[in-house]
Amino acid sequence: MQLKWIDSRDIAIQLLEKYPNVDPKKVRFTDLHYWVTTLEDFSDVPAHSNEKILEAIILCWMDEVD
Repeated sequence: MQLKWIDSRDIAIQLLEKYPNVDPKKVRFTDLHYWVTTLEDFSDVPAHSNEKILEAIILCWMDEVD
């Protein structure tokens, strides 16, 4: 599965699997951006993200944790 920035839920699930002990509420956007772009299945342009996209990923990640 090739992940794009719009795949917030799928990205969040992969982040939860890769970083199970990380509290998504405490993740900085700079770290999140790096972690997403280094996911094995990520295949989008790194510069195409923005604060709204990163926030959506964080919210999905928080939802997956609960």
